[in-house]
Amino acid sequence: MAAKKKGRVSKQALILSGLALVLLVLVILFFSGGGGEKVKRFVEANTPKSPGAPEKPATRVVTLFFVDSEDLLHKETREITAGPTDADEAERALTELVRGSEQGFDSPLPPGTKVRQVFIGRDGLATVDFSREIAEGFSYGSTSELAAVYAVVDTLVSNFKAVKKVVLLVEGAERETLGGHVDLSRAFFPDYSLVAR
Repeated sequence: MAAKKKGRVSKQALILSGLALVLLVLVILFFSGGGGEKVKRFVEANTPKSPGAPEKPATRVVTLFFVDSEDLLHKETREITAGPTDADEAERALTELVRGSEQGFDSPLPPGTKVRQVFIGRDGLATVDFSREIAEGFSYGSTSELAAVYAVVDTLVSNFKAVKKVVLLVEGAERETLGGHVDLSRAFFPDYSLVAR
């Protein structure tokens, strides 16, 4: 009887060994065949990407208007970060206008001027709110004040289809003039007659 029991145990051990061997072969086939590719793709898809170089944000090219010594406007292109709205892009374009020319022209706006906000209405009116430096930064002559106003207006209208006319504010309030010459109580339409030929 003891011999019979001993034979049964070795039969069970033999069956278990056979099953383990079959399982091992199946696992090897799975990972060395097409199934391994599925596992690899799954692992890659669910593994967080290592922080490398950040993606470069989308950009767009805008045309800015700078002034020369005779208060004529000169076009210059610049790349700015795109979106998410026209108003955001308009603020960036005007900030570049303040920053200055890369071709030797002058910024029409005093250094330190900040673009506080740009709002573009459905009627095509862009309201631009500048910091006080635009009026206090330097004294304008009549032609340089006109050039400063139209550098802003022409920059906005030529780059943003939604903008048809522009109103300028200083520190959130209407102002009679920037330097005593150009009436700011109205909206300005673009005027390219000051652009150098």
